[in-house]
Amino acid sequence: MSVSATTRRPNKLTTYFRVLGIRVHAVQIPDVVQQMERWITEKEFGHFVTLTNVHSVIEAQQNDLFHETLLSADLSVPDGMPLVWVGRLRGHSLQRRVYGPDLLADFLRITAPKGYRHYFYGGAPGIADRMVEEMRKNIPELTVVGTYSPPFRPMTPEEDAAIVEKINQAKPDVLWVGLGCPKQEIWMFQHRQRLQVPVLVGVGQAFNIYAGDLRQAPPWMRENGLEWFFRLLLEPRRLWRRYLLYNTKFLFYLLLEAAGLKRFS
Repeated sequence: MSVSATTRRPNKLTTYFRVLGIRVHAVQIPDVVQQMERWITEKEFGHFVTLTNVHSVIEAQQNDLFHETLLSADLSVPDGMPLVWVGRLRGHSLQRRVYGPDLLADFLRITAPKGYRHYFYGGAPGIADRMVEEMRKNIPELTVVGTYSPPFRPMTPEEDAAIVEKINQAKPDVLWVGLGCPKQEIWMFQHRQRLQVPVLVGVGQAFNIYAGDLRQAPPWMRENGLEWFFRLLLEPRRLWRRYLLYNTKFLFYLLLEAAGLKRFS
């Protein structure tokens, strides 16, 4: 019998550090893959994984619901290189970030022979389907049981109930959510107890990247904390304020915390 999100056993992942009060697990992609497979095998519903970076850490300081969401995640992984650097300073041997698109691609590739069932929720109309088509070129045995592109407007309770029922009927092992931060994390947090899915993972813009609608930064930029600069060059009007304010706040808050002038709960 499956165990519901409200009665499942406590999370056993205890190796973590805190960044401005937000818990970040000291894991790498192989660790995340193993944990996801463990949850699938145990048939416990409602585990959700957040990819944590500077944006989400700062957003959590000014959004109580999002703060609660991150603290409730079963697994909060270091998606941003600044968090990897903080983890190293705290004594953890983190070699790389847990980059959302890499986690998605690696999990699909590594576990494809096991026949896990995947559902993709998010993206503009057609994005998830195009991504699946591209993925199947390299992973032909990939099992996809559904895709859904939600409307940009708030969904009605009836629409929301209908998509929850649709996902549950498809019986996926993993529900990949691509709504962007903080929307995807809050959506997983608010729906995890209604979804009969072992694992939910928010992967941000991975859908757009693999569908071919969004360019990735070169690997050397992604692994050296410069992805933000690449994205800023692509979308300066939309992103300049976020990076200027959030990156500056992040450094300022870290200095306040290190000096003992501010405590982040």
